[in-house]
Amino acid sequence: MGKLVEGVWQNVWYDTKSSGGRFVREDAGFRGWIDNDADAQFAPEPGRYHLYVSLACPWAHRTLIFRALKQLEAYIDVTIVCPDMMSDGWQFGIPEPLFGHTKLHQVYTQAKADYTGRVTVPVLWDKKTHTIVSNESSEIIRMFNSAFNALTGNEEDYYPEHLRALIDEWNEYIYPNINNGVYRCGFATTQEAYEEAYESLFAALDKVESHLATHRYLAGNVITEADWRLFTTLIRFDAVYVGHFKCNKKRIADYPHLNGYLKELYQVPGVKETTDFYHIKRHYYFSHTTINPTQIVPVGPDLDLESAHGRDSL
Repeated sequence: MGKLVEGVWQNVWYDTKSSGGRFVREDAGFRGWIDNDADAQFAPEPGRYHLYVSLACPWAHRTLIFRALKQLEAYIDVTIVCPDMMSDGWQFGIPEPLFGHTKLHQVYTQAKADYTGRVTVPVLWDKKTHTIVSNESSEIIRMFNSAFNALTGNEEDYYPEHLRALIDEWNEYIYPNINNGVYRCGFATTQEAYEEAYESLFAALDKVESHLATHRYLAGNVITEADWRLFTTLIRFDAVYVGHFKCNKKRIADYPHLNGYLKELYQVPGVKETTDFYHIKRHYYFSHTTINPTQIVPVGPDLDLESAHGRDSL
Protein backbone atom coordinates (compact mmCIF):
# COMPACT_ATOMS: atom_id res chain seq x y z
CA MET A 1 0.00 0.00 0.00
CA GLY A 2 1.43 3.35 -0.98
CA LYS A 3 1.23 6.71 0.70
CA LEU A 4 2.07 10.33 0.08
CA VAL A 5 4.97 11.72 2.09
CA GLU A 6 5.59 15.46 1.69
CA GLY A 7 3.69 15.33 -1.58
CA VAL A 8 5.81 12.53 -3.05
CA TRP A 9 4.28 9.15 -3.83
CA GLN A 10 6.03 6.26 -2.12
CA ASN A 11 5.20 2.70 -3.06
CA VAL A 12 5.55 1.21 0.41
CA TRP A 13 3.62 -1.52 2.14
CA TYR A 14 2.91 -1.52 5.84
CA ASP A 15 5.73 -0.94 8.27
CA THR A 16 5.75 -3.86 10.67
CA LYS A 17 9.20 -3.31 12.15
CA SER A 18 8.00 -1.16 15.04
CA SER A 19 5.20 -3.58 15.96
CA GLY A 20 7.07 -6.87 16.27
CA GLY A 21 6.08 -7.97 12.78
CA ARG A 22 2.41 -7.15 13.37
CA PHE A 23 0.30 -5.43 10.76
CA VAL A 24 -1.26 -2.19 12.07
CA ARG A 25 -3.78 -0.34 9.91
CA GLU A 26 -3.71 3.47 9.89
CA ASP A 27 -6.87 5.52 10.41
CA ALA A 28 -8.70 7.20 7.54
CA GLY A 29 -7.71 10.79 6.75
CA PHE A 30 -11.08 12.31 5.74
CA ARG A 31 -14.08 12.05 8.06
CA GLY A 32 -16.79 14.39 6.77
CA TRP A 33 -20.50 13.55 6.98
CA ILE A 34 -23.54 13.90 4.72
CA ASP A 35 -26.69 14.85 6.61
CA ASN A 36 -29.92 16.81 6.34
CA ASP A 37 -29.14 19.60 8.81
CA ALA A 38 -29.74 23.06 7.38
CA ASP A 39 -26.16 24.13 8.07
CA ALA A 40 -24.52 20.86 6.98
CA GLN A 41 -21.40 21.18 4.83
CA PHE A 42 -22.44 18.09 2.87
CA ALA A 43 -26.15 17.78 2.04
CA PRO A 44 -27.82 14.82 0.31
CA GLU A 45 -28.34 16.02 -3.27
CA PRO A 46 -28.76 13.96 -6.46
CA GLY A 47 -25.64 13.81 -8.60
CA ARG A 48 -23.50 15.72 -6.12
CA TYR A 49 -21.26 12.85 -4.98
CA HIS A 50 -18.87 10.51 -6.76
CA LEU A 51 -17.58 7.24 -5.35
CA TYR A 52 -14.14 5.84 -6.17
CA VAL A 53 -13.80 2.12 -5.44
CA SER A 54 -11.80 -1.02 -6.09
CA LEU A 55 -13.83 -4.16 -6.79
CA ALA A 56 -11.05 -6.10 -5.05
CA CYS A 57 -11.16 -4.21 -1.76
CA PRO A 58 -13.52 -5.48 0.97
CA TRP A 59 -13.84 -1.99 2.49
CA ALA A 60 -14.86 -0.48 -0.85
CA HIS A 61 -17.16 -3.45 -1.49
CA ARG A 62 -19.21 -2.45 1.56
CA THR A 63 -20.04 0.88 -0.04
CA LEU A 64 -21.05 -0.70 -3.35
CA ILE A 65 -23.39 -3.07 -1.54
CA PHE A 66 -25.08 -0.23 0.34
CA ARG A 67 -25.28 1.84 -2.84
CA ALA A 68 -27.12 -1.07 -4.48
CA LEU A 69 -29.36 -2.00 -1.54
CA LYS A 70 -30.37 1.61 -0.92
CA GLN A 71 -31.04 2.25 -4.62
CA LEU A 72 -28.45 5.00 -4.90
CA GLU A 73 -27.08 4.09 -8.33
CA ALA A 74 -28.93 6.97 -10.02
CA TYR A 75 -27.79 9.44 -7.35
CA ILE A 76 -24.12 8.57 -6.77
CA ASP A 77 -21.92 7.68 -9.73
CA VAL A 78 -18.87 5.42 -9.47
CA THR A 79 -15.36 5.09 -10.85
CA ILE A 80 -13.57 1.74 -10.49
CA VAL A 81 -9.79 1.54 -10.24
CA CYS A 82 -7.71 -1.17 -11.92
CA PRO A 83 -7.19 -4.35 -9.91
CA ASP A 84 -3.39 -4.05 -10.18
CA MET A 85 -1.87 -1.79 -7.53
CA MET A 86 1.81 -1.47 -8.38
CA SER A 87 4.46 1.28 -8.26
CA ASP A 88 1.98 4.16 -8.57
CA GLY A 89 -0.68 2.73 -6.27
CA TRP A 90 -4.32 2.54 -7.33
CA GLN A 91 -4.68 3.61 -10.97
CA PHE A 92 -7.52 4.19 -13.42
CA GLY A 93 -7.70 2.21 -16.65
CA ILE A 94 -8.84 5.35 -18.41
CA PRO A 95 -8.69 8.89 -16.95
CA GLU A 96 -11.37 9.31 -14.31
CA PRO A 97 -14.32 11.50 -15.36
CA LEU A 98 -14.09 14.46 -12.99
CA PHE A 99 -10.53 15.71 -13.51
CA GLY A 100 -8.89 13.33 -15.96
CA HIS A 101 -6.60 11.91 -13.28
CA THR A 102 -4.92 8.59 -13.98
CA LYS A 103 -3.89 7.78 -10.39
CA LEU A 104 -5.96 7.80 -7.22
CA HIS A 105 -3.35 9.72 -5.23
CA GLN A 106 -4.02 12.66 -7.57
CA VAL A 107 -7.61 12.74 -6.31
CA TYR A 108 -6.31 13.02 -2.75
CA THR A 109 -4.03 15.94 -3.60
CA GLN A 110 -6.86 17.52 -5.61
CA ALA A 111 -8.72 17.70 -2.29
CA LYS A 112 -5.71 18.64 -0.15
CA ALA A 113 -2.52 19.70 -1.91
CA ASP A 114 -0.33 18.95 1.11
CA TYR A 115 -2.02 15.64 1.94
CA THR A 116 0.30 13.17 3.66
CA GLY A 117 -0.91 9.67 4.33
CA ARG A 118 -2.25 6.46 2.86
CA VAL A 119 -4.18 6.54 -0.39
CA THR A 120 -7.05 4.11 0.00
CA VAL A 121 -10.44 3.18 -1.39
CA PRO A 122 -13.29 3.89 -1.04
CA VAL A 123 -13.25 7.65 -1.58
CA LEU A 124 -16.48 9.66 -1.52
CA TRP A 125 -15.97 12.91 -3.45
CA ASP A 126 -18.12 16.05 -3.29
CA LYS A 127 -18.40 17.72 -6.72
CA LYS A 128 -19.88 20.88 -5.19
CA THR A 129 -17.11 21.77 -2.73
CA HIS A 130 -14.39 19.91 -4.65
CA THR A 131 -13.14 17.83 -1.78
CA ILE A 132 -13.23 14.37 -0.26
CA VAL A 133 -16.14 13.86 2.10
CA SER A 134 -14.80 10.62 3.55
CA ASN A 135 -12.46 7.72 2.91
CA GLU A 136 -13.74 5.76 5.91
CA SER A 137 -15.93 2.91 4.64
CA SER A 138 -17.72 2.27 7.93
CA GLU A 139 -18.97 5.85 7.94
CA ILE A 140 -19.79 6.01 4.22
CA ILE A 141 -22.15 3.05 4.58
CA ARG A 142 -23.89 4.76 7.52
CA MET A 143 -24.44 7.82 5.32
CA PHE A 144 -25.74 5.68 2.48
CA ASN A 145 -28.02 3.86 4.92
CA SER A 146 -30.09 6.91 5.83
CA ALA A 147 -28.97 10.28 4.45
CA PHE A 148 -30.60 9.87 1.03
CA ASN A 149 -33.90 8.28 2.10
CA ALA A 150 -35.96 11.36 1.26
CA LEU A 151 -34.56 11.31 -2.28
CA THR A 152 -34.85 7.60 -3.00
CA GLY A 153 -37.89 6.69 -0.94
CA ASN A 154 -35.95 3.63 0.25
CA GLU A 155 -36.51 3.30 3.99
CA GLU A 156 -34.65 0.01 4.49
CA ASP A 157 -32.59 0.43 7.65
CA TYR A 158 -29.47 -1.66 8.21
CA TYR A 159 -28.64 0.16 11.43
CA PRO A 160 -32.00 0.24 13.27
CA GLU A 161 -31.97 2.05 16.57
CA HIS A 162 -33.19 -0.88 18.66
CA LEU A 163 -30.33 -3.09 17.38
CA ARG A 164 -27.50 -0.55 17.35
CA ALA A 165 -25.84 -1.71 20.56
CA LEU A 166 -25.77 -5.32 19.33
CA ILE A 167 -24.61 -4.32 15.84
CA ASP A 168 -21.80 -2.23 17.33
CA GLU A 169 -20.80 -5.11 19.59
CA TRP A 170 -20.52 -7.47 16.64
CA ASN A 171 -18.64 -4.90 14.55
CA GLU A 172 -16.14 -4.28 17.33
CA TYR A 173 -15.52 -8.02 17.65
CA ILE A 174 -15.43 -8.93 13.96
CA TYR A 175 -13.29 -6.03 12.71
CA PRO A 176 -10.00 -6.80 14.56
CA ASN A 177 -10.37 -10.56 14.52
CA ILE A 178 -11.85 -11.30 11.09
CA ASN A 179 -12.06 -8.24 8.77
CA ASN A 180 -8.61 -7.03 9.70
CA GLY A 181 -7.58 -10.42 11.05
CA VAL A 182 -6.99 -11.87 7.59
CA TYR A 183 -4.67 -8.93 6.83
CA ARG A 184 -2.90 -9.42 10.15
CA CYS A 185 -2.17 -12.97 9.01
CA GLY A 186 -1.20 -12.07 5.47
CA PHE A 187 1.01 -9.07 6.20
CA ALA A 188 2.68 -10.44 9.35
CA THR A 189 6.46 -10.55 9.03
CA THR A 190 7.26 -12.76 12.01
CA GLN A 191 6.05 -16.25 12.85
CA GLU A 192 4.83 -15.08 16.25
CA ALA A 193 2.74 -12.26 14.79
CA TYR A 194 1.26 -14.56 12.16
CA GLU A 195 0.30 -17.30 14.61
CA GLU A 196 -1.20 -14.77 17.01
CA ALA A 197 -3.43 -13.39 14.24
CA TYR A 198 -4.23 -16.88 12.92
CA GLU A 199 -5.45 -18.11 16.30
CA SER A 200 -7.66 -15.07 16.91
CA LEU A 201 -9.08 -15.27 13.37
CA PHE A 202 -10.19 -18.87 13.64
CA ALA A 203 -11.42 -18.48 17.21
CA ALA A 204 -13.64 -15.67 15.94
CA LEU A 205 -14.87 -17.70 12.95
CA ASP A 206 -15.70 -20.58 15.31
CA LYS A 207 -17.66 -18.17 17.52
CA VAL A 208 -19.66 -16.82 14.58
CA GLU A 209 -20.29 -20.34 13.30
CA SER A 210 -21.67 -21.33 16.71
CA HIS A 211 -23.90 -18.23 16.79
CA LEU A 212 -25.25 -18.88 13.29
CA ALA A 213 -26.20 -22.43 14.27
CA THR A 214 -29.16 -20.96 16.17
CA HIS A 215 -29.49 -17.45 14.69
CA ARG A 216 -30.13 -16.61 11.06
CA TYR A 217 -28.18 -13.33 11.22
CA LEU A 218 -25.74 -11.66 13.58
CA ALA A 219 -28.07 -9.12 15.21
CA GLY A 220 -31.76 -9.89 15.47
CA ASN A 221 -33.84 -11.59 12.80
CA VAL A 222 -33.05 -9.19 9.97
CA ILE A 223 -29.96 -8.49 7.89
CA THR A 224 -28.04 -5.55 9.33
CA GLU A 225 -24.88 -3.58 8.75
CA ALA A 226 -22.97 -6.13 10.84
CA ASP A 227 -23.80 -8.87 8.35
CA TRP A 228 -22.66 -6.85 5.35
CA ARG A 229 -19.41 -5.87 7.05
CA LEU A 230 -18.66 -9.54 7.68
CA PHE A 231 -19.84 -10.63 4.23
CA THR A 232 -17.14 -8.77 2.30
CA THR A 233 -14.44 -10.71 4.14
CA LEU A 234 -16.23 -14.06 3.90
CA ILE A 235 -16.77 -13.74 0.15
CA ARG A 236 -13.00 -13.33 -0.38
CA PHE A 237 -11.93 -15.96 2.12
CA ASP A 238 -11.84 -19.18 0.10
CA ALA A 239 -10.75 -17.44 -3.11
CA VAL A 240 -7.86 -15.45 -1.63
CA TYR A 241 -7.28 -15.49 2.11
CA VAL A 242 -6.97 -19.28 2.56
CA GLY A 243 -3.99 -19.48 0.23
CA HIS A 244 -2.55 -16.03 -0.27
CA PHE A 245 -2.82 -14.89 3.37
CA LYS A 246 -2.13 -18.36 4.85
CA CYS A 247 -5.54 -18.54 6.56
CA ASN A 248 -5.70 -22.24 5.86
CA LYS A 249 -7.07 -23.96 8.94
CA LYS A 250 -10.50 -24.13 7.32
CA ARG A 251 -12.34 -22.74 4.33
CA ILE A 252 -15.69 -21.02 4.76
CA ALA A 253 -17.06 -23.96 2.73
CA ASP A 254 -16.03 -26.19 5.66
CA TYR A 255 -18.30 -24.31 8.10
CA PRO A 256 -21.88 -25.43 7.44
CA HIS A 257 -23.60 -22.42 9.02
CA LEU A 258 -21.16 -19.75 7.85
CA ASN A 259 -21.30 -21.22 4.35
CA GLY A 260 -25.09 -21.16 4.22
CA TYR A 261 -25.12 -17.64 5.63
CA LEU A 262 -22.58 -16.49 3.02
CA LYS A 263 -24.67 -17.96 0.21
CA GLU A 264 -27.84 -16.34 1.53
CA LEU A 265 -26.23 -12.89 1.62
CA TYR A 266 -24.67 -13.37 -1.82
CA GLN A 267 -28.11 -14.21 -3.21
CA VAL A 268 -29.74 -10.99 -1.95
CA PRO A 269 -30.79 -9.10 -5.12
CA GLY A 270 -28.07 -6.70 -6.26
CA VAL A 271 -25.22 -8.14 -4.19
CA LYS A 272 -23.88 -10.64 -6.73
CA GLU A 273 -23.47 -7.77 -9.20
CA THR A 274 -21.15 -5.94 -6.79
CA THR A 275 -18.85 -8.98 -6.49
CA ASP A 276 -16.07 -9.47 -9.04
CA PHE A 277 -13.81 -12.47 -8.49
CA TYR A 278 -11.51 -11.56 -11.36
CA HIS A 279 -10.66 -8.23 -9.71
CA ILE A 280 -10.43 -9.86 -6.28
CA LYS A 281 -7.96 -12.59 -7.24
CA ARG A 282 -6.02 -10.44 -9.69
CA HIS A 283 -5.43 -7.67 -7.16
CA TYR A 284 -4.24 -9.77 -4.24
CA TYR A 285 -2.11 -12.30 -6.09
CA PHE A 286 -0.67 -9.92 -8.69
CA SER A 287 -0.16 -6.78 -6.59
CA HIS A 288 1.25 -8.24 -3.36
CA THR A 289 4.68 -9.10 -4.73
CA THR A 290 6.22 -9.33 -1.25
CA ILE A 291 3.90 -12.29 -0.62
CA ASN A 292 3.61 -13.70 -4.15
CA PRO A 293 6.71 -12.62 -6.12
CA THR A 294 5.82 -14.78 -9.15
CA GLN A 295 2.51 -12.88 -9.54
CA ILE A 296 0.81 -16.07 -10.66
CA VAL A 297 -2.96 -15.78 -10.18
CA PRO A 298 -4.64 -19.10 -9.38
CA VAL A 299 -7.36 -20.38 -11.69
CA GLY A 300 -9.54 -21.79 -8.88
CA PRO A 301 -11.24 -22.38 -6.65
CA ASP A 302 -14.70 -23.29 -7.90
CA LEU A 303 -17.13 -21.66 -5.47
CA ASP A 304 -20.71 -22.83 -4.90
CA LEU A 305 -22.54 -19.62 -3.98
CA GLU A 306 -25.85 -19.96 -5.80
CA SER A 307 -27.24 -23.26 -4.58
CA ALA A 308 -29.85 -23.42 -1.81
CA HIS A 309 -28.59 -21.90 1.44
CA GLY A 310 -30.95 -23.82 3.74
CA ARG A 311 -31.36 -21.10 6.33
CA ASP A 312 -35.08 -20.42 6.07
CA SER A 313 -35.85 -22.57 9.11
CA LEU A 314 -33.83 -20.39 11.49
